Amino acid sequence: MGAQRDGANVVPVEMGPVDVLFLEAGQARCLRWPEAAGEVAFEQCPPLRPFPARAGKRLAPGWWWSSTTGRLVHYGSAAMRLHVMLLDRDPRVSGLAARPLELRWREPGGVQVHAPQLMLRLADGQAMLADCTTRTELSQRQQHLASVVGRMCAAVGWRYWVLGPVDPVYRRNVTWLAGYRHPRYHGGRQLAAALREAFAEPAPLWEGVRGIGDPLIVLPALFHALWAGRLAADLGAAMHERMLVWAQAAA
Repeated sequence: MGAQRDGANVVPVEMGPVDVLFLEAGQARCLRWPEAAGEVAFEQCPPLRPFPARAGKRLAPGWWWSSTTGRLVHYGSAAMRLHVMLLDRDPRVSGLAARPLELRWREPGGVQVHAPQLMLRLADGQAMLADCTTRTELSQRQQHLASVVGRMCAAVGWRYWVLGPVDPVYRRNVTWLAGYRHPRYHGGRQLAAALREAFAEPAPLWEGVRGIGDPLIVLPALFHALWAGRLAADLGAAMHERMLVWAQAAA
């Protein structure tokens, strides 16, 4: 998931009851947070509101097709798009939604509102909220917000993460593999079996590919298998034709 900070390490803050706003069947609903956290499948909810386009930003808001859910996930920044991509490849993640809820609470300074950028459901049922940043260090305001939202999540058995910068080599490699995430690149059972056999033991990428057949057919299937985790490689190093690839043990 990239660099992450867990909001569970919190400082005491005086808060009133927490409400949550979300969309259900196209209509806005507002519930107490403890009730909604246990009853609402937020990973199925649409964005509460779209991310706005901002002048001067290098990346405009857009939509990411998720291989995990088979649906589009909205993103509003380069940092958010990056982490949506990484979460989409993470085998622990079974559900993913962009800004499906807004938390509202009262502090001594007045009513506070925050809509976490992401909600994800893990395969074991654990629910999480997350925000994305390009900063290695959080501002005082961000630290306070992470502390408060972390406390809210911990109170209902959820977790809260702040997802930060990612190693640039790993980012480039996963970005490349993401271009082959769609099932159309699978190649079929026969080719998938051939890939597992060719890389049953770690072997150079090009050697294994040429041993199977036409690289124009085999390479897309290999990249899809690397995205899906059926094959593995050291994605923290630059990808090249001699990189070692191996088959992952079946789950």
